[in-house]
Amino acid sequence: MGEWGTSMRFLVTGGAGFLGAALANRLVAEGHAVRVLDDLSSGDRSRLDQRVAFTAGDIRDVPKLWSLLHGVDFVYHLAARVSVPESVLYPVEYNAINVGGTVSLLTAMRDAQIKRLVFASSGAVYGEQPSQPLTEELMPHPATPYAVSKRASELYVQAIGQLWGIETVILRIFNAYGPGQPLPPSHPPVVPHYLRQALTGASVVIHGDGRQTRDFVFISDVADALVAAAQAVGVDREILNIGSGVETSVGGLADTIAKVLGKELHRLGNGDAAAGVSRMVADVGRAHELLGYKPRVSLPEGLREILNSDARFARR
Repeated sequence: MGEWGTSMRFLVTGGAGFLGAALANRLVAEGHAVRVLDDLSSGDRSRLDQRVAFTAGDIRDVPKLWSLLHGVDFVYHLAARVSVPESVLYPVEYNAINVGGTVSLLTAMRDAQIKRLVFASSGAVYGEQPSQPLTEELMPHPATPYAVSKRASELYVQAIGQLWGIETVILRIFNAYGPGQPLPPSHPPVVPHYLRQALTGASVVIHGDGRQTRDFVFISDVADALVAAAQAVGVDREILNIGSGVETSVGGLADTIAKVLGKELHRLGNGDAAAGVSRMVADVGRAHELLGYKPRVSLPEGLREILNSDARFARR
């Protein structure tokens, strides 16, 4: 894998999703040709630059993948179901789409003789760990069907990549956030959910004791990492953490939102609710070493960018 010269041709699976669209739009803005496959279960075609060639379809549809892979230089695999609570209710679907879809894509890549893949995994594969920050050498302990599906997909990517001669890089992406992040009616992501609650004057509900921590990484930093993973030399078979490297408690997130907005938040504790793992923060040293990755957007800066550029959060 080396630095790109002339225009390259890409397939981005899940490219109408939150992360996928940011990546696809970044690539076409840099002069590359981009094809997107997305089933629109959570994606939105309107996110995409008009120069992106969009196809609606299922990641498990191998004949469709063959047609999209024709003439492609490189594949980014972001297509997946991504809701942790939903995965607990529908583990069969999460296994079929996340794991089965990954195997289908790898099979189609072999048949089309495509040799390079970046796979978007998740920091969720680590589960509960006794020490922080999380390094790539730690044994994963996935604790939900979503996390299990991502870990199983990692293993398939590594094994099939080795067997079939496909160059692979796996990025374990932590809690990505930014403008345009979906806000589903049930189990919304915590950053846009808290912002919406704060702006509307509703109570900010904090699950558990609020001391559980996460690594919130801005979407542009994730896009930087995805682009770098395709260009870097000497990263074949690597698994790399992509986060901010900053540990933030859920209560601390509420504090930061209050400071950015300049207003007091009404907090409502829900100590009986499941709060997930107790701590999570990425060690991004290896990504810095191999990709030159350096997260640039702090949490306050990222929140301000959402307020300035996402119409849903226009100040009331």
